[in-house]
Amino acid sequence: MTKAPSFSLQSDTNQTISLKDLAGKKVLLFFFPKAGTPGCTTQACGFRDHFTELTDHNATVVGISPDSPAQLAEWKKQAKLPFMLLSDPDHRVAEAYGAWGERSMFGYKYQGIIRSHFVIDEHANLIQEERKIGPKDSVKKGLKAILKSS
Repeated sequence: MTKAPSFSLQSDTNQTISLKDLAGKKVLLFFFPKAGTPGCTTQACGFRDHFTELTDHNATVVGISPDSPAQLAEWKKQAKLPFMLLSDPDHRVAEAYGAWGERSMFGYKYQGIIRSHFVIDEHANLIQEERKIGPKDSVKKGLKAILKSS
């Protein structure tokens, strides 16, 4: 099995969170382009709506974007998200996971977050990798992978 890339990032509560802090739990790690945007809200709220089911299966959810900890904290409060959000302003972690690359909007190409999620087991092994996935499919497939791995 492939090991998940390690990371250490600032959270929405200004704490430094590392992958090793989550050892012993499954982690549904999702990358999203921008807090508060429609697709990102659909994805995050989908995970929120299944959060109890995920925690019942020894899993947690962690969202990562380039947004600042303050922006993430505000969105977390507005959307009533029960999980932590991490700030990756220089996109190092997104790059390590292959969740940073070329995107396009209205014919304009640019570098940015590629909506993705990764399911990591209790020993930091990647058990599912989904890149370029729609918000609703991310929730459906991520939840299925967690339940299947239990």
